[in-house]
Amino acid sequence: MKQKHIIIYFISSLAYMVLFSVSLNAQNDSIANTVKDSIKIKEKYGLRIGGDIGKLVRSFVDDDYTGFEVSGDFRLKKRLYIAGELGIEEKNTTTDYLNVTTSGSYIKAGIDYNLYQNWLDMDNMIYAGFRVGASTFNQKLNSYTIYNTDPYWSPQFSSSDLQEFNGLTAFWGELILGIKTQLLTNLYLCLNVQLKVLASETEPNNFENVYIPGFNKTYDSTGIGAGYSYTLSYRIPLYKKDK
Repeated sequence: MKQKHIIIYFISSLAYMVLFSVSLNAQNDSIANTVKDSIKIKEKYGLRIGGDIGKLVRSFVDDDYTGFEVSGDFRLKKRLYIAGELGIEEKNTTTDYLNVTTSGSYIKAGIDYNLYQNWLDMDNMIYAGFRVGASTFNQKLNSYTIYNTDPYWSPQFSSSDLQEFNGLTAFWGELILGIKTQLLTNLYLCLNVQLKVLASETEPNNFENVYIPGFNKTYDSTGIGAGYSYTLSYRIPLYKKDK
């Protein structure tokens, strides 16, 4: 009788251990599946298009300037984007010896690389980029004065005869550093600065280009330019990938 009780106790204990083990494994599987499902995050890929509101504001407040720029980028990989800009500008430049009106269009194309590691579903950028730029433009020489090193013996020569120089071109490369912040879903605000190096240009007769659309001021024949943009853009989401 005593042996019978021992056998029954042994069988009961074994059954309890089996049921406990099955229950524990089931709980572990549930936890693993829950964790795996919770970390799946989708990142948006698409075409982002915007306009330079900085140029629009300058066009209203600066009587010597009119310009507009459209920008865009497309996400290729997690941090890599192809990007470009297309714009038109007209700028009147007045110095002690020249009054020149420059007008034309430009295009820039290149890449941006996001240096910022976003948290969860954030979509901001701190990025570095490179562009190759090209411009076609015209120069109007409104007036000029020829500098005379000995004005006591001969007067300064000035002319107000309009001269036009058409079909001028310029090519350059530029480095970009900027930030893009998501304001609302798919709506972004961007600020960047640009350092430009002129590769080649065609010049009017008898004077140098003092302004090139897309390149900006040429800074005393050094071939170095600088610029900035303040852009509001919207992304058209096309598809998503797992983060």
